[in-house]
Amino acid sequence: MNPSSNNYDEKIITKAKNTVESYLVNNYQNINEIEFSDDTNDPMGGLMISGTINNEVGFSASVDPEKFVVKSLGTDEGFPPKKEECEGKVCDY
Repeated sequence: MNPSSNNYDEKIITKAKNTVESYLVNNYQNINEIEFSDDTNDPMGGLMISGTINNEVGFSASVDPEKFVVKSLGTDEGFPPKKEECEGKVCDY
């Protein structure tokens, strides 16, 4: 983490990471381990949380730092598929 690359305090960053973790576990299959690597401001004024799933596949999630919802998710090739019940929608997280 590079604290100089964002404008958010540790409490907000921790809450955003918890939001991303819950989102991933509740919406995607086979999420066994999540490792966070970086947090920065995103271009749309949110907080970008990056990391790795299951020690192999990267992701970046844009989180609204006021509502603590995942606004968007970018994934590397090989990212686990969405859970069947979450296809076409976002499951609660």
